[in-house]
Amino acid sequence: MTDTQPVRATPDTTQRLIRHELPATGGDGPVEGVALVTIDRQEALNALSFDLLDELAAALEQLDTDPACRAIVLTGAGTRAFAAGADIRELAVQTPVTLAADGRFNTWDRIWAVRTPMIAAVRGFALGGGCELAMACDMIIAGDDAQFGQPEIRLGVMPGAGGTQRLTRAIGKARAMDLILTGRSIGAGEAEAMGLVTKVVPADETLGAALELAARVAAQAPIAVIAAKEAIRRAEELPLSAGLAFERRSFFLLFGSEDQSEGMAAFTEKRPARWLGR
Repeated sequence: MTDTQPVRATPDTTQRLIRHELPATGGDGPVEGVALVTIDRQEALNALSFDLLDELAAALEQLDTDPACRAIVLTGAGTRAFAAGADIRELAVQTPVTLAADGRFNTWDRIWAVRTPMIAAVRGFALGGGCELAMACDMIIAGDDAQFGQPEIRLGVMPGAGGTQRLTRAIGKARAMDLILTGRSIGAGEAEAMGLVTKVVPADETLGAALELAARVAAQAPIAVIAAKEAIRRAEELPLSAGLAFERRSFFLLFGSEDQSEGMAAFTEKRPARWLGR
């Protein structure tokens, strides 16, 4: 999808592998400010082909430019898998030259660059690229039937879309070594104990819990949310002194926003804030 017009209430029916809607539909009706993006390749357990990832990146980029979208929930169609991994048949024929020259892995950088907070709603398998995709989101709500892992070592390769880096930052070196070098998978409870997921819920409540969390994020001041997300991400990449300096600059800059004036006035006047997103 290349169209950059704002996404509205109905999903784009021209998409083949990705569905999305804004606002998302929750148990009580539309969820204001929240988009739902669904990977829809159930016959392959939502395996991540190059074309699917291109569609996903385009959908996320479109939502990222829509001021009506203030949080995104990403999930997989069906109950068996969030995404069971990469498309192995597609990868098996690659060479170092095709992987480098075709640039298809650059799609992962586009997904990571999305500024709008993203919450993964995971049921079933989130393995290999599926685990990497969940980790590219900002929070993970896992059903108690979820399974996470980086089994690439069993195929004679290693994670190549962020697994070695993001998993290590999420759970620490020793545990990342265990999962990546053995290829074993872990259930939702163990993933939560390791700090990989935000919350574990009963399987049939996964999407609802993710939408509820997204709604709470979407209800906050939009510019402050984007700034805070970026500062948290910088904490993984910068030395402490540089991270603190980045945080302070961002904090100062928010005092030039109308939302800062509105938020503090609303607090003083004991009323709900009316965010303008500017």
